[in-house]
This record gives sequence, structure tokens and C-alpha cells, in this order.
Amino acid sequence: MKRKIISALLALTMVISMTACGGGSGADSNSGDTAADAGAGDAAADAGSADAAADTGSGAEEAAPVEGGSADENTLTVWTWDPNFNIYAIQKAAEIYAQDHEGFKVEVSEVQSDDIETRITTAVAAGDLSTLPDIFLMQDNSFQKYATNYPDVFTELTSVGIDFSQFSAAKVAYSTLDGKNYGIPFDNGAVINCMRTDYLEQAGYTIDDFTDITWSDYMEKAKVVLEKTGQPILTSQAGSPDLIMMMLQSCGSSLFKEDGSVNIDGNAELKQIMEIYVQMVKDGTLVEVTDWDQYIASLNNGTTVSALNGCWIMASVTVAEDQSGKWAITNMPKLDGASNATNYSNNGGSSWAISSNCQKVDLAVDFMNSTFAGSNALYDDVISKGALATWAPAGESEAYNQPVEFFGNDAIYAKIVEFATHTPSNITGAFYYDARDAVGVAVSNICQQGADIDSEIKTAQETVEFNMGG
Repeated sequence: MKRKIISALLALTMVISMTACGGGSGADSNSGDTAADAGAGDAAADAGSADAAADTGSGAEEAAPVEGGSADENTLTVWTWDPNFNIYAIQKAAEIYAQDHEGFKVEVSEVQSDDIETRITTAVAAGDLSTLPDIFLMQDNSFQKYATNYPDVFTELTSVGIDFSQFSAAKVAYSTLDGKNYGIPFDNGAVINCMRTDYLEQAGYTIDDFTDITWSDYMEKAKVVLEKTGQPILTSQAGSPDLIMMMLQSCGSSLFKEDGSVNIDGNAELKQIMEIYVQMVKDGTLVEVTDWDQYIASLNNGTTVSALNGCWIMASVTVAEDQSGKWAITNMPKLDGASNATNYSNNGGSSWAISSNCQKVDLAVDFMNSTFAGSNALYDDVISKGALATWAPAGESEAYNQPVEFFGNDAIYAKIVEFATHTPSNITGAFYYDARDAVGVAVSNICQQGADIDSEIKTAQETVEFNMGG
């Protein structure tokens, strides 16, 4: 009976949650956070949040964020966003920690991702970091930018006792600067290839035929799928470079070099990836749609065969309840000929930081080390909100190894955690979004206007260098 309850809960999580860890194509293209889905799940989520708030002394419902630390020696202040996801997780972590640390509380203020970044910038400009909370959450793709520009905001965590080796190396890299750790990894953005098995069957394939394959093999099979089903294997939001960024990271390449210089023009992997994307558009095996809503609609109305995206995309896939059992998950294709090519990548996610204003660093570190860096109970619980761990031991728990009916009774959560452990690191830096957007413009010009790929790549390089002051 217990196994049935857990299985039902795991299936339900995909319907009730739109996780806050999207990769950048959603409502906020630069923050990557997606609002929690409204509807039946809100009541349950609100109840859970209310219970956690009662146990932890949360201030999440306050109109204005709490500034600075708490005078209470057992209370930590926190800035984060999304009551049904991140706020729920930090409150649950506090509840678990308080079981062995009587009187411990977190005072949580709901502050959107962009607002956290703005408040940090404002505090630095004013020369007054006392307004910062003890702990705050930051988007992974923004982390290095802020750690680089405002190093005095962050507490270094390299030698405080947190075992970063238990997290995905790629995830840790987002909050690492010059070999030093500044963040505690949280949610998982591991890339999945989420495919309609009924369409694959029509084309004479199974999910195994798309596992551990190369892009050249994938492209040929995509043509067969289109011929047999009439549907493209992929859809993508026009102008969004998400897919290209995932492909680039999968082969251990980045838009920047180790020394921080731009790595667009002359990046052989990037050019090959852009050529693949453009060719698939020409073949009709990848169809560009105008916006995010159309992208999600293509997944739900059967006008595409698959979704290649961060694992958070499952929350959108499972909205179509009539398709339960018709989807399966595998890894992504790898780039032909690339020396460091893998079948794994990442899109989205966030990490916790302890601010330099924290006067109770030992307490904050122990809290994080005992929960987000050390608690199966926490990760088993927050899976109900769609939060998947990058902390490897979580993948060994019973909850993560339960079959999920929607995805062919596969133990998808353990699989996704395992995917994350193989993901290559990605160099982001302070100008990541400038480079990302420049590549997006280049691809759009090539696909929609027939522009020359080499010229567009060169222009993208020059654009980013100009923005960097070069």
C-alpha cells in the first residue's frame, strides 16, 4: 500500500507543479523561473506551505522583505521565490533541522529572482550590505556574474565542511569562482529527451533507439519519424538559443574561455551545433514556434514527438493526462566528432548562498549541510513539489526509485539524478546572457533570413566583446 501511495504522489507532482527552474524560455527569459501552476495543486501546496510556516516561523507572507539578519540567535533570514517550490523547500528543510536543533527557525521573505539581484546591486551601490538576509537563492546562470562583480556579498564555502563531491560537478561549477565555492546546489535542471512512445512505434522505433546516440543518427531517425507520423521530432521557440546551449554544454564547450574571453567565433563545436539546428529546421524535423505557450501546446496537443529540455519540462508534459503511459525518458544525443562529447547537459536551476552579512555563519552552514547537502528526508519530501535533487545520494532513496505510470512505469527520478552526475561543466561568467542572446539572434537571422552562418557568428562575437568593453 505504501508503494502505491508513493507512486501516486510522484505521478501527481508533475501535474501540480510548474517548477521554478526553467532554463530561460518561459515567462522570464533571463531568470529562468516559471510560476507555479495554478489549479487543484495550489490547495495542497498552500496547505503544505502553511504547515511549514507554522513550524519554522516563516515570514513569507509579509508584504515587504525582511532586511538583514534576525536578532534571535536561532533564526536565519532567507530571500527566495515561489511559495510552492523554493519557499516550501527551505521551510521543510528548517522543519527537518529543527527536529535536532530545538528552537531553530527560518524567517522567509518571498522575493522574486530579479528582485534579489536588484537588491544586491542596490546594497553594494549604497555601500551597505546590512540589508542582505542570511541566506538567499540565486539562479545558476546569474551566480558567477554576481560573485564576480560583487564578491563581498558572498560567504566562501570551500572549506566549511560541505561535501561538494556528492553533487553533480556541473551543478557545483555554476557557483564556483576561481576554484572557490560560494553556493549550495539545489534543484536539478538535467536535460532529458522526453519522447512519445506511440509515435516512435509508428515509425518502427522504441525509446532504446534514441538512447546513447549521436546527433547524426538522431537527425536521420527524425526524418523517418516525420515521414511515418507527419510530426516533427522537435519544436523550439524561435529566437531562443536554449537547445543550442544544451547541445554546447553536452560536449564540454562554452561561450567563454577559462580566461573569460569570448569563445563564439572559432568555436568549432558551436558552429557544428548551429548547422545541425538550421538543417533540422530546413528538413522540417524541427519546427520553430512563436512563443512559449505554443511550445507547450505542441507537447500537449500531439503536434511534436518529443521535448528536449531541462527535467522541469515534465510538469508541462504531464498536463495532458490522456497521454499517460505514452511518454518515456532517455538522454540527449551527443555531438559527432567532439572530443568531450556526452549525452548529458543542463538547462536551468538555482543554488543557495550565505551572504557576507550573516552573523551566524556556523549555524547557516550547519543548516545547509544537514539538509540540502545531507538529507534524504528533505529530497524525498520536496519531490512532491517537482524539486529534483542534484545531491547524488538522493537518487538512491525509495521515493526516487518508484515507477511513474505517466512515463511507462520507469523510475525516472533516479534516472534524472544519474543524468546530472554525467553533465559537463559550463563556463558562464558575468556576460553569459549577453553571449547567449547574441547567439540567439544569429540563429534567428540564419533560419529566418538566410543569413550567412560565418558572418553571424563573427557578429555575435563582436557584439559580446563590445558589451564587455572590449
